[in-house]
Amino acid sequence: MSDTLEFTRELIRRPSVTPEDAGCQELMAERLARAGFTIEAMPFGEVTNFWARRGTGAPVLCFAGHTDVVPPGPMDEWDRDPFSAEIADGILYGRGAADMKASLAAMVDAVTEFVAEHPKHRGSIAFLITSDEEGRAREGTLKVMERLTERDEHIDWCVIGEPSCATRLGDTIRIGRRGSLSGMLTVHGQQGHVAYPQLASNPIQTFAPVLAELYARNLDDGNEFFPPSSFQVVHVEAGAGAPNVIPGALRARFNFRYSTVWDHHQLQAWVKELFDSHELDYTLDWHLSGKPFLTPVETLVNRLAEAVHAVTGIEPELSTGGGTSDGRFIAPAGTHVVEFGPVNRTIHKVNEQIPVADIPRLREVYGHVLKSMLG
Repeated sequence: MSDTLEFTRELIRRPSVTPEDAGCQELMAERLARAGFTIEAMPFGEVTNFWARRGTGAPVLCFAGHTDVVPPGPMDEWDRDPFSAEIADGILYGRGAADMKASLAAMVDAVTEFVAEHPKHRGSIAFLITSDEEGRAREGTLKVMERLTERDEHIDWCVIGEPSCATRLGDTIRIGRRGSLSGMLTVHGQQGHVAYPQLASNPIQTFAPVLAELYARNLDDGNEFFPPSSFQVVHVEAGAGAPNVIPGALRARFNFRYSTVWDHHQLQAWVKELFDSHELDYTLDWHLSGKPFLTPVETLVNRLAEAVHAVTGIEPELSTGGGTSDGRFIAPAGTHVVEFGPVNRTIHKVNEQIPVADIPRLREVYGHVLKSMLG
């Protein structure tokens, strides 16, 4: 199991700041190739991806993840070099330690160990790895899934190594994610002198009651697995550069995080109806980052929960919390998608870390899933 720790450290030492891969995928592919996987590079633009598969039949169990990491941020705030993969007091530090290089190493090592023990396993094992999850997410998993769909290659089950746990390894499995829909809004007005408001049209004044109504609306109460859908404004700007001028336009960006109670067409129609009822003069563009998905509590979810309990002694919570993940690109193909990985409380922060003891336990969990699904 110590080999997995060293593999994790080797991955962390490669500064794969999105969309760079910095050779991480080559290290993974070498190990998988030795275990009998066919490796297929799928680069798109500046993004590095690969698809690996062992076997030709169904069912297909895929392990998915990303080698790219977010920038380390202020270097002087780190207690140690974020790409040195140092260990202190049983803790491994480094950018990507939890998100998600420990998971990648654990997945690869669990699979190679399983294949050695079960060379004639049923079905197929696959890997879908990208360097475009932390960035634009336009030329990574999304593109690979499009390529697989074009050639009728289907994934039945997918385990993503995203850091899913809240306080200790094993406390949370993600079985879905909320959708994310953003609006880029311009409210049009008429510029004028602040002393003569009757000769101008202030877009701030016309948008204010609309904004209040947007926040006042209870979108839904959620359901068994999803929290209530939410609305937030993330940016507002207006002004003409002088304190005595009413601006001629207001620009805003807002976001809905929504459950399976809605689809994005319904949300867009509701916003349009609201804006039009206030006779707002506006231009609105939409960006759909991902639709919501929910994996049925059936074979994959149950086997993963059993594996987590067997290794950690914890009964995991089934959750759809957090932001978006690349699961939003995999689930629409009819794939059952789950996410399980390290504790996430230090991800994207300085001094990102993972307990050394959690790394072999991650590998054990993935190994249990393999044996129960394909053994």
